[in-house]
Order: sequence, then C-alpha cells, then structure tokens
Amino acid sequence: MTTLNALDSLDAGSPLATPGPNDDAPLDGFRIGVTSHRRSPDLIEALERRGASVLHAPALKIAPVQEDVTLIEDTKTIIAAKPDICIATTAYGMRRWCEAADSFGIGEQLLDVLAACRMFVRGPKARGAVRAAGLADVGISSDETTATLVDMLLQEGVRGKTVAVQLHGYTDVRQLERLRMSGATVLTVTPYRWVKPDGEDKLPRLIEAACSGDLDVLTFTSAPAVDAMWSTAHEMGLYRQLVDALKTQVTVAAVGPVTAQPLIDAGLSPLIPDRYRMGALIRLVTEHLALNHVRRLDTPAGHIELRGRCLRIDGSAVDLAPAPLLLLRALLGAGGAVLSREALSDLLELRGSVHALDMTVSRLRSSLPDGKLVETVVKRGYRLRV
Repeated sequence: MTTLNALDSLDAGSPLATPGPNDDAPLDGFRIGVTSHRRSPDLIEALERRGASVLHAPALKIAPVQEDVTLIEDTKTIIAAKPDICIATTAYGMRRWCEAADSFGIGEQLLDVLAACRMFVRGPKARGAVRAAGLADVGISSDETTATLVDMLLQEGVRGKTVAVQLHGYTDVRQLERLRMSGATVLTVTPYRWVKPDGEDKLPRLIEAACSGDLDVLTFTSAPAVDAMWSTAHEMGLYRQLVDALKTQVTVAAVGPVTAQPLIDAGLSPLIPDRYRMGALIRLVTEHLALNHVRRLDTPAGHIELRGRCLRIDGSAVDLAPAPLLLLRALLGAGGAVLSREALSDLLELRGSVHALDMTVSRLRSSLPDGKLVETVVKRGYRLRV
C-alpha cells in the first residue's frame, strides 16, 4: 500500500493528520462511500482511522501503461513536433508520462523536448513533478485550474505556436478549443486512461446503498468516476433515484472543482475543499458531519448522542434498525417538539399506513433502554420526552 508520505495529495502536518486526544474518532457512526481507485488505500485508511465505516467501490481504474499504445503514439507525435509550450496539469500524470516514455526507450527524447519549450503548470503538485524531472516551469495557475492557465497563454498570444497539453483523465474540451480558436496547434497526451475495474458488482451495491440512504457521505476524486457512476445508475434504472438521494439524504464531496462539475451539472451541491487536496477533503467532510449530522439531547432517560448510525445513551451503544433509526433522528431534530403522524409517515415512506407507523414506533421503544422516552401525543403525533 502507498504510504501517506508518498501520496502527496494528503496534507502532511494538517490538523487531521493525527486525531486529537479528545476526539479520537470524529467519524464514529458514519458510513462513507469511496469511489476512487488509485488513491483509495490512503483515503480509506484515513477515514477508518477517524472511526468511519467505509464502503469502497472503485468506479474506474487506470489502464496499465503496457496496454496504452495511444499514449506512446501521442508522445512520439509531441517529440516530433517540438512544441513551443507545454501545459502540465497533474503531478501523477507528469510522472506517469515520463515513466511510460522511459519504458519504451524514448524518455530522454521527451525530456529534451520539454526542456526546450516553455512549461506551464496547473498547480504546486504539478510543479513539483516537473521539477523532479529536471525541468523548469515559467508559469503557474493562481487557482489550480486549466482555464486560468489558458487565460495566461491567450494574454501573451499563441497564434502560430504549438501547445502540448498533458491531460488528466477528464478532458476540458472548452479550454483546448480556446487555444485552437486563438491560432494554436494543440497536441494532447493522456498519461492515464480510465477503464472499468475488477469486481464490477461493487459499484451497483454502492449505488443501491446511496439510494436507500445507507450512506452519510459519498466521495469523489475524479470527474470520470462521477460519469461512470451516472452511467451505471442509468443501466440499473436508478439514475433519478440516485440523484434524489444525493440531494436529500447523502452528502456528496469532491476533491476539487473539476471533479465536482459533473455533480453540479446534475443539480447537486457537493462539498469542495478550499485546497484541492485529499487531506483537505477529509477535514471538510469531518467538519460537515460534526456540525450538521450529530444530534445531542439531554432527556430524563439520559444524554442522547446520535452520530450517523451510532446511537449512545449515557455513553452506552444502542443498536437500531434503519426505520426506527430514521424515526429517532427526526424526533431528535425536533428537540422535544411534536411531529405529526402524517409527517412521520411521509418521512418513513409508509404512504399513510397507521399500522406501519405504530409498528415502527413500537420497535423504537423496545430497542431503547427506556421506551417511555418516545411519547404519544393523542391526536397529534409523537415527541421525545425532554
């Protein structure tokens, strides 16, 4: 497994690098879906170390270099063209490009060509990879986006120049077209391509878990993974149900704006960290859940704390089935106010069934140390005794 130090996307020295002594498991009780492939071991380890339960279903994986004939052909084309400008968009892509060229015996030729052109980088990680290869850059995006880099190039003029662009698995076609429309010859290379992963049944199970509300957060680290999930959901006939669940029940989090765009296009409002790093994503998810999805209430039956699916009363864990858990979450959110039978029936999708609601209330009471915690308010509904 890749170490945390080797994976430069995790923030070394960040406040979440090691949980604090007073909050060893801030994600205890929460279930988080992980769709990444390449960076999944460290992401999963970081989430589980903070107490989360993780459901992992890689939406896509990166094709082996040995099978990527197009990568080598595109590299040879760029070497022959001797571009005036090269844009490096990702550290991993830059490293993989150089390694692939080396494996086919054209690594030195590639580095000679890149050393002779003007290198622009999308962010500090890409800059680090460029410099690690012995190259120098002349410009960096202020906000780590390809669009800003293209703005810079268009300001200085690209007419008649050849621009090589290292893509990163998700092609921003609009930026390439802006360069072409301004008179540049654009050559592209994609050092990693996405293919369907092994164990293709995992993604459908993740989609079903999201649709049923059996997840608290669903994370994405690449835009192609979002597209792969949408495609699979369409094949399952669950696309609309999935989008509705992600709007109402499951929080969506993306590592950066490029990854978030297909989510936004679907009408979602994903969490996006200010710094487009894995550590920042973990920190943002942790803070969001702590602020919005932890319920605490002092009652005659004891201090109640509900964190995701983990219910504790005076520190003792209480197991609840999904329906009683959803009912308790609603009652806790009301803070002792009465919730009508109609509202609770709609919440539980019981279609107005009085008997089904009464059974769910009965199951909740029987699971609690003190069933009297849930009070019946005649002709009105239910509330927690506070």
